[in-house]
Amino acid sequence: MAKKSYNYAQLEGLAQEMRARPDMVYFYEYQVPTATLPTGEVLDLVKEFGNVRTSGRGWPIDEHWIAGAAIGAACAGSHAVCRIPTMAPIYVIEYVQNQAGKIRSMTGGQASMPFVLWQEGAGRSRGNAGQHTDVGQEALYAQLPGLKVVCPSDAYDAKGLLIAAIRDPDPVVYLDYGEVKAGDQPDVPDEAYEVPLGKAVVRQPGKDLTLIAWAPATVDVKKALPEIAKAGISVEFIDPRTLKPLDVETLVASAKKTKRVLLVEHGHYTASYGSHILSEIAQAVPGVKMKKIAFPDVPGPGSAEMMAWLRPDAPKILDASIQMMKA
Repeated sequence: MAKKSYNYAQLEGLAQEMRARPDMVYFYEYQVPTATLPTGEVLDLVKEFGNVRTSGRGWPIDEHWIAGAAIGAACAGSHAVCRIPTMAPIYVIEYVQNQAGKIRSMTGGQASMPFVLWQEGAGRSRGNAGQHTDVGQEALYAQLPGLKVVCPSDAYDAKGLLIAAIRDPDPVVYLDYGEVKAGDQPDVPDEAYEVPLGKAVVRQPGKDLTLIAWAPATVDVKKALPEIAKAGISVEFIDPRTLKPLDVETLVASAKKTKRVLLVEHGHYTASYGSHILSEIAQAVPGVKMKKIAFPDVPGPGSAEMMAWLRPDAPKILDASIQMMKA
């Protein structure tokens, strides 16, 4: 176990899987895969695995080609990871929906699809404006049959979920939101390990209110939790980690205990993935009181003040928690 940056933990897990699979490839655009430990140890995937198994240092910015090449490699029997930037989901959606997501079904399970779409997301950050503040792609990807969707919130889960995604026979969308990478991170084991797909984590036990959030909303939830506790509310905070398949059992068990559910997400309010989570809970726990707070149905503004006004931040989470206890 050692202190590692979020980025190092991810690349360490990726490198370990590439060492174990000589035919595995990792394609990316401009996110050069290097990271350094506090001790000075450098991880450089291009240097270790070469241009044949990585994008090298000079591939053009072409999401269609990169995603298509990675899916083709997976169809041919290799394990493939394709990393694309935050604004690119629409560029690769045809490949993911009609090719990667359907191949196992259309072959009656005879063909696997060991493909990971590493989808970056900048988050609701100041100054990035509409094109680079998208959150909520999980709702888009989860709608597509054949795909699994994961969303890590810290360095430990980032490495473990990436390894689990690579080893899974189905295509997995690995959502990588930048906002969770800062600040203190949990210790990360040196060896390869899996965080099981489809298993939520209770990050804080409680008895009064179930609070559900995943990255990047976990950043705001963590800021709100101490203030909610000062208000005398015992919160059970659950991070789903895997959105598809969803760990409905853990969420429902908490809702049955608290009878109140507050869901916080940074995706847009209408048709968000959070709406699906609440519908699952409502079917299993009749009469449970529920509320969702999310980003409005507008592009992210460039103004820091406007972004703060729209963001479902810690003060909004605190207020919603208090109001729910009054209901």
